[in-house]
Amino acid sequence: MTPLLTLISGHVHAVKIGKTAQEDTMRLRGTVVTVVVGAIWSLAVTDAIEPISTSLAVGMAAALTGFLATYQNMFYYFQECCHPEWISYNKTGLKIDLEKRLFGQHVASQVVLKAVTGFMNNKNPKKPLVLSLHGWTGTGKNFVSQLIAENIYREGMGSKYVHLFTATAHFPHEKNIDIYKSQLQEWIKGNVTNCARSMFIFDEMDKMLPGLIDSIKPYLDFYDQLNGISYRQAIFIFLSNAGGENIVKVALDFWSAGREREEIELKDLETALSLSVFNNKKSGFWHTSLIDKNLVDFFVPFLPLEYKHVVQCGMAEMAAKGLQPNKQVVDRMATDLNYFPKEERVFSQQGCKVISSRLDFYT
Repeated sequence: MTPLLTLISGHVHAVKIGKTAQEDTMRLRGTVVTVVVGAIWSLAVTDAIEPISTSLAVGMAAALTGFLATYQNMFYYFQECCHPEWISYNKTGLKIDLEKRLFGQHVASQVVLKAVTGFMNNKNPKKPLVLSLHGWTGTGKNFVSQLIAENIYREGMGSKYVHLFTATAHFPHEKNIDIYKSQLQEWIKGNVTNCARSMFIFDEMDKMLPGLIDSIKPYLDFYDQLNGISYRQAIFIFLSNAGGENIVKVALDFWSAGREREEIELKDLETALSLSVFNNKKSGFWHTSLIDKNLVDFFVPFLPLEYKHVVQCGMAEMAAKGLQPNKQVVDRMATDLNYFPKEERVFSQQGCKVISSRLDFYT
């Protein structure tokens, strides 16, 4: 059994879980109706001439109906479901998280906040939101997808409506690509049917089998419905190292020209980034219709991190570990990391990826 076969088996389970609340409520409603009708009939037959008996039965019906409504609300409170109690966009929270918890990514922060806010505030979007995050490892791509999830879903990445795919784990064998395509379509269709506001995150797009991602193209397009299902409320996020070289080149050009990093804008990167990804034979986006048909809303560049950003990551990580942030400790750790160009040591090769494990060595 391939890894995705196991995953798709999980899809069936996920769909059943999503229906449980509705099924339980319907069963309870049927039971209540049966009891109420039985009570009214019994009282009406035995005491047909006593108005008080009929009034009592009607009162019972009203009370039980009220209980049913309360039960359903209580169920929504304790069991995650596709309702505003569990899925609600927090723009302020995302803005603060991007400003305070993400370091050195002014372009990505601006683009992500505007894109997500615009989409979530649109009650009738014409298509799903599709973001493609690009940059070297350790620059914050996975972290940003986590922040988006945390500010839409109460359960964050643990929500059953947030689905993470990793290319090497879920789609490892080229010989099974046709199976993967079919199962991926079924997974997305089943989960969007279960909850229109579903999020799908595809990690390691640079390792994705070429042509595989094209199988979900119809779900990202400008269709009102496909076979009675609307995908317009869904969110698709792609994460990739592909295009990182182009981003680094732009950052180095700005540095060499003596220009500030913060002067870099999306327009300086997006076109070259999309073309390089589209023409990269090692990328899951190679000649993909998703780019050819302009279905990716934003290509979001993540810049290589400088020494000061690594230090910021280290201080934040110490606080997250419950330690007193210590600048001297973090400086020692940051200094020992690898940077490029070799002589100037401007950008970190590992970004913030190894900070957590490295800190354990220095504390």
